[in-house]
Amino acid sequence: MAERVVITGMGIVCPLGHDVETVWQAMLAGKSGVSKNTIFDASTFPTTFDAEVKDYDYTKYTKNPDLHKHANRGSAFVVGAAVQACSQAAIDVETADPADGIDRSRLGIYLGAGEGSVDNDVFFAAIVEGWDAESNEMDWDKWAKVAFSRMSPMRELEQEPNMPAAHIAMLTAARGPTRSCLTACAASTQAAGEATMLIRRRDADVMIAGGAHSMIHPLGLTGFNRLTALSTRNDSPQTASRPFAAGRDGFILGEGAAILILESLSSAKKRNAEILAEVIGFGSSSDAFRVTDMHDQGRGAIQAITAALADAGISYKNVDYINTHGTSTTENDSIETKAIKAVFKERAKNTPASSVKSMLGHLIGAAGAAELITCVCAIRDNIAPPTTNLNDPDPELDLDYVPNEPRKMPINIAMNESFGFGGQNNVVIVKRYE
Repeated sequence: MAERVVITGMGIVCPLGHDVETVWQAMLAGKSGVSKNTIFDASTFPTTFDAEVKDYDYTKYTKNPDLHKHANRGSAFVVGAAVQACSQAAIDVETADPADGIDRSRLGIYLGAGEGSVDNDVFFAAIVEGWDAESNEMDWDKWAKVAFSRMSPMRELEQEPNMPAAHIAMLTAARGPTRSCLTACAASTQAAGEATMLIRRRDADVMIAGGAHSMIHPLGLTGFNRLTALSTRNDSPQTASRPFAAGRDGFILGEGAAILILESLSSAKKRNAEILAEVIGFGSSSDAFRVTDMHDQGRGAIQAITAALADAGISYKNVDYINTHGTSTTENDSIETKAIKAVFKERAKNTPASSVKSMLGHLIGAAGAAELITCVCAIRDNIAPPTTNLNDPDPELDLDYVPNEPRKMPINIAMNESFGFGGQNNVVIVKRYE
């Protein structure tokens, strides 16, 4: 028989705050984490705002800050999120004290983590200084002299998407299975789902799972602007993310890290760890359609949702709340609504389905784990968080999106949906632990 998998710790660093309770209460209050871009001068870009992590200092979470001094933004965020989650789960960090009951050879890591940004200032300086105006070509010798004299090798190494997992390993002495996936906006939901599978088949007792990402840099912003994926509502940044609204015009680029401690039920009981929720279902699929567009009938999303329900051994009728991917793009919100209708049939309009990206922005690789934490809090407090800025509902999108105000209601089972560029679809279902 497969191991049951439970959640025993959670941690988050995101635009709404640097701990789970602060973020959860901000969501219930309908607060926005969106503001003018302060990381670099984006005043001439089509989008001048974002959802940034502010006033964050990773050094307060570690006794050995020098180990993380070269960390990219995502890796720095994950230090705080991982320490929080481990603390709640009573897992010792930095000293690996065996008194916590954790066999480090069976403590693993699975992150959906994005690539770190390059050292933009030096990189662009090398381009400018290496360009030969007469030949209209790059003089690679000049370029190399600038790059090799100024670029930090550690900073460049931190571009690798497995670096956040490496920082967690240094913190926790985790020597079990370590994985890193980069499936765009679905990455950290995939990480949580596949970490669950590793525990089920007894490849690990405990998995530190989640995601970390920051694409708030000139290349990231340019890319999403060129894709016309971002809102350009520069006159009203805090109301720009409008999932399921008629006036939605794109998502808001965000950043952060979110971590969950997944543990076999037998391990959690042995350690007397507090159990926050149980992971009961995971479904994954590919659209096999286009790299930028979801299949217009939502076939990949439908397949992933259906697979998650089958894995959980439940009917769509048992799901009390759906945390949608809900990006505020015309395409995603329409197709996600179609997919929910296709699977939930007569119950589609009566199953609350909200998007917290309306407040958080889109954390890209970290989004799914942040939203899975939201599902656990929703079950704990029996409250569905709202979709804010939903003042002009799209008449063709007619589900219950919990508009503008949180809703007190019984929630025992919640579903988290994540759909990424490239047609990546991942769905995780959690329930109240009994």
